[in-house]
Amino acid sequence: MTDDEQRFRVLYRQHYAPVLAYALRRVGPDRAQDVVAETFLVAWRHIRRAPADPMPWLYRLARNAAANEARALRRGVRLQERARAGATTMVAGTLAASDHAERIGETDWVLAALRRLSPRDQEALLLTVWEDLDVASAAAVMGCSTAAMKVRVHRARRRLAGLLTRSQVDGSEAS
Repeated sequence: MTDDEQRFRVLYRQHYAPVLAYALRRVGPDRAQDVVAETFLVAWRHIRRAPADPMPWLYRLARNAAANEARALRRGVRLQERARAGATTMVAGTLAASDHAERIGETDWVLAALRRLSPRDQEALLLTVWEDLDVASAAAVMGCSTAAMKVRVHRARRRLAGLLTRSQVDGSEAS
């Protein structure tokens, strides 16, 4: 076992409980384990930078992990809102989201259609909608030119709209 591994094991053993308690107070029981896992992952990556008294450092890492978790949740909510708004627009008002159950069904319907797209189309849409990247940034992530990314996003949106329209027609015929 290397010195870094040994140092991390000691750090983890001694500080897991306080970091978990910190995360539970900040994000609640549903997300605390994710925050702790991210905290110790970052700690492992930077174990050589760990100070002699690591608690403040670990709390800072946990605070950053909790903030990242909160941002991810907000992006998820925004994606669902955009998907809901886009779906309603794409099918020209055929969905009347008058109650909560219908809105949830509509979101599931859009997400199911998204999963039917190719991984490349999904990634193009998720980068530009979920991650809220501009086309140039999304192109850098996907390793293509900005022009190619614009085409990918346009085609992915068109394919998603087609899937949504088809599934709406199929769903209404089945009723």
